[in-house]
Amino acid sequence: MNKLELFDGSLPVEEITNAWYNEFKLSNYGAIITFVGVVRDEDGIDGLSFDIYEPILNNWFNAWQEKANAQNAIVLMAHSKGDVLNHESSYIAAVCSPKRRVALEMIDEFVEDFKQSAPIWKYDIINGKREYALDRSTKINGAGILN
Repeated sequence: MNKLELFDGSLPVEEITNAWYNEFKLSNYGAIITFVGVVRDEDGIDGLSFDIYEPILNNWFNAWQEKANAQNAIVLMAHSKGDVLNHESSYIAAVCSPKRRVALEMIDEFVEDFKQSAPIWKYDIINGKREYALDRSTKINGAGILN
C-alpha cells in the first residue's frame, strides 16, 4: 500500500480510511488517528482546486516518514489534485503508532507542517473559474529566488 496517495477530484473518504484501518489494524498499533479536511462553504466559493508539485511533496513526505519511523510510527496521507467542491474532502492524514501520545502529537505536527510546507497550491473556485487563494497561502521554505 502506498502511504502517500494522490487522487483526481474529491477524496473517497470512507474507502481510504477503511483501507488504512484494514491494512494496519493487525500491525499491533495501539492508535490509528486520522484527520479529514473538508472544504468549507464560505466567502462565496464553490470549492477549491489544487496543483501539486509531486517531487517536492514526495521528499517532504519521506522526511516525515523517517521521523515517524524513529518513533515506531507511520504517517499516511491522501490529497486531491484538481477541483473539490464544498463539503467534500481534499485531504486526509493519519498516524499509526503503538502509543496514543505519539500518534496524537504527531498528527498535530504533521497537519500543521503540511499547511506550511507541502508544495500544494490552492485556488478558490468562483463561478466555475479558479482564482489563486493568495490570502490563505504561505511561502514554502527554500522556495523563491535565491540571494
